[in-house]
Amino acid sequence: HAQTLLAMTHVSKQILMGNQDFLPIKHAGYGKFMILSLGTGTAKIEEKFDAAECGKWGLLGWLYKRGATPIIDSFSEASTDLVDIQASVLFQVLGCNKSYLRIQHDELTGEMASVDVSTSKNLNGLISVGKALLKRQVCKVNVETGKNEPDLERGTNEQELARFARMLSEERKARKEAYKLV
Repeated sequence: HAQTLLAMTHVSKQILMGNQDFLPIKHAGYGKFMILSLGTGTAKIEEKFDAAECGKWGLLGWLYKRGATPIIDSFSEASTDLVDIQASVLFQVLGCNKSYLRIQHDELTGEMASVDVSTSKNLNGLISVGKALLKRQVCKVNVETGKNEPDLERGTNEQELARFARMLSEERKARKEAYKLV
């Protein structure tokens, strides 16, 4: 997810430097940014621990507790959440929130939540999850709570992916035309 911020920074820098390859042709303003962020899925969000319990842990408790790695999970999820919140807020403030699409399944369980189980059964299960995810309502991050909620102003992930594809195609055609004239 940090790649999202790196890409936005790189493009912004190129625009500031006047690099013509990065200037938009079809879309104006910050609408030139179109971000499609595809997650690889995360384990089901569960409130496994509470503050009172965590306050009693020593070093080993933070490294490994009940089959989890709390400190690593916390840093990883915090980084992802912060980028999602930053991108969401930026796009909302600039009035182009439909140019940011994050698709992430955050309810994986068991072996499907593991990054190193490549059995046919598990891979087929992930394919099913992906197909079902396409049919889900697009979500956006609630900047107050940090949780994903359905974005009732948009359609399904599948519909939004099709819209993104059309926008990219239009931009490519406009660039091809503009560069023919130069």
